[in-house]
Amino acid sequence: MKTVKEIRQEFDSAPMENWRKLYETYDGDQRQGVQRLLEQCRKKEEKLQAEIARTEQMLQYERKYDHLGYLCGIDEVGRGPLAGPVVACAVVLPRGSRILYLNDSKKLTAAKREELFDVIMDEAVSVGLGMAGPERIDEINILQATYEAMRQAVGKLSVRPQLLLNDAVTIPGVDIPQVPIIKGDAKSASIAAASIVAKVTRDRLMEQYHETLPEYGFASNKGYGSAEHIAALKKYGPSPIHRKTFITHFV
Repeated sequence: MKTVKEIRQEFDSAPMENWRKLYETYDGDQRQGVQRLLEQCRKKEEKLQAEIARTEQMLQYERKYDHLGYLCGIDEVGRGPLAGPVVACAVVLPRGSRILYLNDSKKLTAAKREELFDVIMDEAVSVGLGMAGPERIDEINILQATYEAMRQAVGKLSVRPQLLLNDAVTIPGVDIPQVPIIKGDAKSASIAAASIVAKVTRDRLMEQYHETLPEYGFASNKGYGSAEHIAALKKYGPSPIHRKTFITHFV
């Protein structure tokens, strides 16, 4: 008789579509450890099926506009922080793309974002990034700086999309048709992919800033106004990457 560990190894090494045969083999094994293992595997299957269904729902806009050609999801990260740039990303996923776990980047763990970043960069037809730094944000305001970063991102794509799927906004100065989608990063796979790439890109940049400006805690707060960040701002004054128009209440 196989041990529970050996049975677990069988499940781990078999593709999930073959688990049904394993259930039939071990359903009659009344050992508590075996029954617990079977229950865990069934729950794992249920979670995967639920994620597949959620992913299909995330492709509703991609299916609706698929006949147009290349579809580009656009999102930005960093409109609210006291320091650092606003980063925009444009992502063109291939037709039929089914990347599981795509979602609003804020709903994912940092580890999951990093994992998905690599998948997106590997699978995407094209990815464009744009950003506006603190000086530009202070000069033209955060909304206009965000639009500028988005236009940069679209301009850096290696293919010209036939339609832009945007998270909530309509970008001025772009001659490509646009569809603004409220909470688009939770409703469209393309926008979610852009949200994740923008977030990971900006977070990595803020971690680099932390190496030269450790007193502000940018590695953890990413430039947002945490209590520790505000305390450091009052103690040390603004750094070169702080947005002057955002910190008038603190310095």
